Amino acid sequence: MGEERGTIGSINLSRKDDEEEVNISGHVHQLPCCIKFDGPCSVSHYFKPRPTETEVDGLRVEEAYFRGRKLEGTTISLPNGYSGFVLGKKSLGKRKSCDDASEGNTNCWEMKAKFDKLAYWNHESLPSKDDGFLRCFHWFAVAEALHKPVKAEDLATASIAPGSI
Repeated sequence: MGEERGTIGSINLSRKDDEEEVNISGHVHQLPCCIKFDGPCSVSHYFKPRPTETEVDGLRVEEAYFRGRKLEGTTISLPNGYSGFVLGKKSLGKRKSCDDASEGNTNCWEMKAKFDKLAYWNHESLPSKDDGFLRCFHWFAVAEALHKPVKAEDLATASIAPGSI
């Protein structure tokens, strides 16, 4: 039997000196549906979110329609220190400029755009702090706490004194 091999690739998040960074904050949307299309489309011509007078849990509610269905959502900022990226497969052309490009491996990606805000949308419900999408951001604080270096004084204050149980 043949040996299975994993795929190796690379992601380049840096820009060339002559390229301007494309910031698409305010144009990234998390929709509550599956769109089975991958290609260009004039989305801004059809999808037109607008603000409402409603505020829930400190979130300013926006309203939009997608294929005739009403969506209610809000625009949120990513946590400090985090960014979102749109990636595209790197065109290697005649010369292999990807560090990990070997025979048959062209799994190299590059940053096409960056964002620090996105809008998420609900169908038939107002956005709230209890939405699963917003709650997933709580894991950033958990991950930070788990990976934070532990100091000796932290251990001393957290240890249980003998006989206190």
